[in-house]
Amino acid sequence: MKISATIITLNEESNIQDCLESLDFADEIVVVDSGSRDRTGEICRTHPKVRFHERFWPGYGRQKNIAADLATNDWVLNIDADERISPELKKSILNADFSQYDGFRFARQNYFGKRWIKNCGWYPDCNLRLYNKTRCSFNERKVHEAVDCHGPVQKLFGNLIHYTYQNITDYLQRMEKYSTLAAQEIVSKKKKVGLEHILFRPAWTFFRMFILKKGFFEGYTGFLISILYSFYTFSKYSKAKEIQTAHINETSLYQKKVLDTRRR
Repeated sequence: MKISATIITLNEESNIQDCLESLDFADEIVVVDSGSRDRTGEICRTHPKVRFHERFWPGYGRQKNIAADLATNDWVLNIDADERISPELKKSILNADFSQYDGFRFARQNYFGKRWIKNCGWYPDCNLRLYNKTRCSFNERKVHEAVDCHGPVQKLFGNLIHYTYQNITDYLQRMEKYSTLAAQEIVSKKKKVGLEHILFRPAWTFFRMFILKKGFFEGYTGFLISILYSFYTFSKYSKAKEIQTAHINETSLYQKKVLDTRRR
């Protein structure tokens, strides 16, 4: 079965070469870039299997669906630039029975710095990334997009290696963007955020990751990850509350102006 690998990129010169090399078994590699200012495009254009496209940024899920639409094959393998197909996973993909399933999922081997994190809920962290685009597609949420597949799905042996965060600074920089998108997602779904979300959800996040998901087995790194994720939870709900409050104030001001106009 012919497979098209898809990758969306923005300034990924430090990651993209190793990512492309791990996809040597794919029949083609479709890269959709959203305005890189580094050597990402140059590196991709020199690879014999890469078809490089530049598109404006419409959101994560939408961009991944655009990449799938540009692929010439029905079976699509989507990975990010900071991910690698392990030799074990490659073998599983090549031996998969594509006639029986609409999609395949596999575990992600997530790293914080140079350490593989096996607890905190970070492993196996199964994701559906190999799918038939005629029957499956990415949902188009603002953040944490995933493939929607209603047909039969099989789990493959082997890990998708994911170099998640380089260090604390890397996490905090990305958290600022992701927490804003998550807050917008909460508001768009008209979920009312109260003080209880801001007070208790971060504490629950820490307890779930460090205690229930056995982050304590990771020592200081597990504690650090649990704290960082609890701060992310606090940030997204605080931002959502801020957006909702601003909207309420704007609505109240508009209603007051309308009432004043009618009284005149």
